[in-house]
Amino acid sequence: MSRRIFISLCAAVLIVVSNPGFARVTGLPDFTGLVEEAGPAVVNIRVTQFGERARRDGDGMENPHGQEDIPEFFRRFFDVPGNPGNGQPDRRGAGSGFIFESDGYIITNHHVVDGADQIIVRLADRREFEAELVGSDPLSDIALIKIDAENLPTLGLGDSETLRPGEWVVAIGSPFNFDQSVTAGIVSAKGRSTNQQQYVPFIQTDVAINRGNSGGPLLNLDGEVVGINSWILSSGGGYMGLSFSIPIETASAAVRQLRVHGKVSRGLLGVQVGAVTRELAEALDLERPVGALVNDVSPGSAAEKAGIEPGDVILAFNGDSIESSGDLPPLVGANPPGTKAKVLVSRNGKEKTFAVTLDSLEADDYGNVLASAQESSQDNLLGFTVESIDEDRRRALGEPEGGVIISRVEGDEAYRAGLRRGDVVLTINNQAVEDVESFEEIVESLPGNKAVALRLMRDGVTRYLAYTPSAED
Repeated sequence: MSRRIFISLCAAVLIVVSNPGFARVTGLPDFTGLVEEAGPAVVNIRVTQFGERARRDGDGMENPHGQEDIPEFFRRFFDVPGNPGNGQPDRRGAGSGFIFESDGYIITNHHVVDGADQIIVRLADRREFEAELVGSDPLSDIALIKIDAENLPTLGLGDSETLRPGEWVVAIGSPFNFDQSVTAGIVSAKGRSTNQQQYVPFIQTDVAINRGNSGGPLLNLDGEVVGINSWILSSGGGYMGLSFSIPIETASAAVRQLRVHGKVSRGLLGVQVGAVTRELAEALDLERPVGALVNDVSPGSAAEKAGIEPGDVILAFNGDSIESSGDLPPLVGANPPGTKAKVLVSRNGKEKTFAVTLDSLEADDYGNVLASAQESSQDNLLGFTVESIDEDRRRALGEPEGGVIISRVEGDEAYRAGLRRGDVVLTINNQAVEDVESFEEIVESLPGNKAVALRLMRDGVTRYLAYTPSAED
């Protein structure tokens, strides 16, 4: 190597190392100490929903047991035959959780324990306890359970607000029932929202999360819980580098209410909001596309009483800035009904502040906000229930023409074929589904034990799906 080339290379290295705009990476972190400290407080959770069995009472009459709807969670995990040929089998699933109080209080996901008849917790030292469900909240996907034990190891709660993209984080859980599995990665982004869980500003990471990790802790390098691992985005059901965790602040707020009331109450502003595009920002005299555009205001709502109108752009809620429309629901929902708040809006290019008193958000056991939507019968050949699509939901779904939305999937064949709650059914055997009434008419005319072709919309993408429904569904 010539002297001139050597000097040039040295100069380039000095420029990179001395660049004040970047923090120099001096080595990868060692997670061994963190895992040794945190691992004992992470638990494996096994859940069972008892299947339908024929049993004889004292008078000799046969009665079915356990005819409740089977939650979708149990169809995602390891289905185990319970009593072949005699009613419906038991449904079993697995997840994770962590102890946050030494007298046996454990945090996990709602979808891990939803509908469970039995919850078994296995500690890191292999002891097992049957847990009691204290309370569960579908909108935040948080559940609180308790076991009868004392002096247990616990995890401290951290601060997800201080997390920065690029920061190292660690997950401990039981993917595929492999207890105490450790994976690590970095924070990819914060404040991610979805149409299904708009009250949670998810932490996105590239930590490897798989089935069974749900409910386990996401830890910072101090061993503090900054998130609850909840779901992954995957086309094939496995880890693809997109993992999502519930911020610990959201989880803690839910747990406080669950412990006292067994459920979570949320405030409601009463507005339907949308994104502010570049063109809208220009038309509304905004300096940049920011905030949540009020598309509609519910009659008699807190927003209407305060004076908020369609066309207003909400810029801040109680001092917290609204960068996009997805920022607003978590901020509002974090407050209980009756909370007095300040809402900063831009109206015709001028900022105005409104004082609001939040109403109460009512939701059902599935986490759906209660509305007057028409619903189909639960007993039909296809094995799933649908409901009508109101105008606000239709806008959120991308304005599908006609169609009904799946509210529950009850049949095994339907679930195995890939149908999920939230799918929009557009046609059945090329017959257009306009509403719930037309859905029921088409289903009633279908022959039994013959394949059915459905045209669906999911996440804005249209596809066909075919399966042969069971005559028992």
